[in-house]
Amino acid sequence: MTLFPSLEESDVPLQPVHDNSTHGKQSLETLQLYAFKKRTFPAQQQRKKKHFHNVASTPELCPERRERLFPDISRTQWEDWRWQMSHRFRTADSLARILELSEEELSGLAGPAGTLPVAVTPYYASLLDPKNPLQPLRRCMIPTAAELELGTGESPDPLDELRDTPVPGIVHRYQDRALFLVANECGSYCRYCTRSRLAGRAGNEAISRDQWRRGIEYIAATPAIRDVLLSGGDPLTLPDGALNWLLTELRKIPHLEMVRIGSKTPAVLPMRITPALVKMLRTHHPLWMSLHFTHPAELTPECVRACERLADAGIPLGSQTVLLNGVNDDVPTLKQLFQGLLRARVRPYYLYQCDPIKGSAHFRTTVEKGLECISGLRGHTTGYAVPTYVIDAPGGGGKIPLFPESIVGSSPEGLLLRNHKGNTYLYPEAAPQRPAGAVGDNSTQVAVFPSRH
Repeated sequence: MTLFPSLEESDVPLQPVHDNSTHGKQSLETLQLYAFKKRTFPAQQQRKKKHFHNVASTPELCPERRERLFPDISRTQWEDWRWQMSHRFRTADSLARILELSEEELSGLAGPAGTLPVAVTPYYASLLDPKNPLQPLRRCMIPTAAELELGTGESPDPLDELRDTPVPGIVHRYQDRALFLVANECGSYCRYCTRSRLAGRAGNEAISRDQWRRGIEYIAATPAIRDVLLSGGDPLTLPDGALNWLLTELRKIPHLEMVRIGSKTPAVLPMRITPALVKMLRTHHPLWMSLHFTHPAELTPECVRACERLADAGIPLGSQTVLLNGVNDDVPTLKQLFQGLLRARVRPYYLYQCDPIKGSAHFRTTVEKGLECISGLRGHTTGYAVPTYVIDAPGGGGKIPLFPESIVGSSPEGLLLRNHKGNTYLYPEAAPQRPAGAVGDNSTQVAVFPSRH
């Protein structure tokens, strides 16, 4: 019996099984799983199906991409996320079959042991320009020689997460929330990854159930934690059953109010967002997702459909984007990305300054450039399409928001403010006044009642 049966197989009615070692008695794990499936998947919805997801009922969105890279592969295989994961492009030889690799890329791919592994799903590889090494999506996936250079202030762990790790897999930096690293694998590896020291390392692909338990025990023993972010790696590379087990165990913790999942899967592996997955996820509300997007070219019909499935399951979606030199560090590109995300029902949430990981200097822009981009968005598009620009401070300082200068100065009449067009306006700021009878500051005010004597 598999440790975490995939819930994509849960449409198949689970028949009682007999363990020869117990002379016909069902194992407790089997009975519990059977009860869960009976509750979650009513009998009228249960139907037998093959290992590959049945796609006949929906039209294939972009068959030309599949046919270009894998003309002999069926649509059923292409749209199965397990097939995508097992056929990722990982070596220079495999990538050379679909891309004209530049000298810089060949040098990066021949880098020494210890550099971030390479993995690109066939789906995401179909979005790469085979001839142009400077295409934004290709730059984010294919290493170059610049990745082998160590820049000033760069570090394998620039956010000093290890310092705030009380037990393996938990980063507890903010009082009321914790980061729970539950997976080390991603569908595809971004070359600017903050956790490149961990992701996809040989022998480090899987995190044990015992480590998960230790993390859950720490959260349960820390009442201040009300919010947990599952990250890694990418939690959505876990089988449905494993993810369901994690969410179920976390939901047993009384003081835990919400769980978030951080993922780039809708962008690099949208076929992972199956009806069975979202059916399971919706049983664990309140559940939120922080989705990683880099460029508007990622917003394909397949990606948008994946986001819509998650949104239809009642999961609020926010996006996180890293500002990258030559990839998305201009107003038109960011505006197109953020407006497209809103159409896909994803709220742009954070725009990150690139973290100073080893070999990232060629990706990092200046903060001045980032503020210029935010200024070019604010007032020129809907406010929902303007994320908060932040630096995750090196050394463990946490997220620090950055804003364009909008307060020009002050005068006896009030504040002088500059709008998105550069015009200056006066806001008549009133002198602070305290309500009669108020005691202490606003956060500790107590009502004053007349004496009954």
